[in-house]
Amino acid sequence: TTKSVIAIMIMMTTTSVNGFATVGNPMSHRINPSSLRKHSNTHIAVPTTMMTTTASPPPTATQLFASIPKSQSTNFSLKTQTKTLLRVTLPSLLFGIAATFSYPSIVRFLLQKSPHFPCAATADMIGHFLSFLGLLYGLLVGQTYGFVYTQQESLYYALFNEVTEAKSLLEQVALVCQGRGSMYPKVLTKIRDYITNDLKKFCTKKDNKMSPSELLSARPIDDPLESIMYMTSVGEPGLIYQTIRSLRQARSARLGALQRKVPPVHIMLLWILSFFILGAFPLFGAASSSSLSSGLSWKSVPALLFGIITFADVLTKRLVGELLQPVGGAYNVDEVLNVMVRGLECELEERMGGMR
Repeated sequence: TTKSVIAIMIMMTTTSVNGFATVGNPMSHRINPSSLRKHSNTHIAVPTTMMTTTASPPPTATQLFASIPKSQSTNFSLKTQTKTLLRVTLPSLLFGIAATFSYPSIVRFLLQKSPHFPCAATADMIGHFLSFLGLLYGLLVGQTYGFVYTQQESLYYALFNEVTEAKSLLEQVALVCQGRGSMYPKVLTKIRDYITNDLKKFCTKKDNKMSPSELLSARPIDDPLESIMYMTSVGEPGLIYQTIRSLRQARSARLGALQRKVPPVHIMLLWILSFFILGAFPLFGAASSSSLSSGLSWKSVPALLFGIITFADVLTKRLVGELLQPVGGAYNVDEVLNVMVRGLECELEERMGGMR
């Protein structure tokens, strides 16, 4: 009897521990593990379906920037390049055509005033004179073009540096000021004022009334960068002081590159020197004996060469003038600056709207 009781207790203990067996056949009522996985997967699939029906998160700055149609930027670039091409080539072409048709009349006038003008000695002298003026003109124009083009290149580097520092300032402001009540929106508003009234100051022609030197010297009373430093500092400069200092250095580099360093009198002197060179060409043609046998027609080789030289000369100075313009041309940085600032403005609007 005692052995029977012990056996029954052992069987009951085994059944309670495993939870799957019975007294008659311990393996007959064991639950299949595959059915457990099946029911488990079914149970987990419910919150997954519920998660897919929830609202999507707000778009980020990258998504907003990517949603901007690229055709607008492409059309604007093509439109700007077309305007620059017309401003450069159209006056040059008109001057070249006028020079070609006026060359026979100029030579006839010189021959009527000086009948003994054509001679070999005079032609050699005028040839040396023309070569000397051409050398001086080439040096001056080449140096001017290289100097102005280098100035535009330094402006590109300064703008990339400044926009990078402005992004760093925005990120640091988000870390330092976020969650501090009304101070965070005020700091973001100051950054927006800096981008609109300073960084993009020379993006349009109406903003070019003030020179960069005047903008740097006549600082406003409520300077956005200075206000940001005061709002984030207590007694001593805060953590973002170094970023503001770097941003000011990049701003000074941009304003220094925007400042016009070639005075208008320099361009006027180039035009005067060009007039002397072009005026010596008909003198050389009148002094040579070949001009008399060519019939003095606009279809002659000297007339066509005179028109080509005039076209090339005006084209070169028009290119220099395009490089000197701050905005509105294919050689200027206003279009590139608008593209660079677009992403910064999108991120700023996100933070001001509470999306980030």
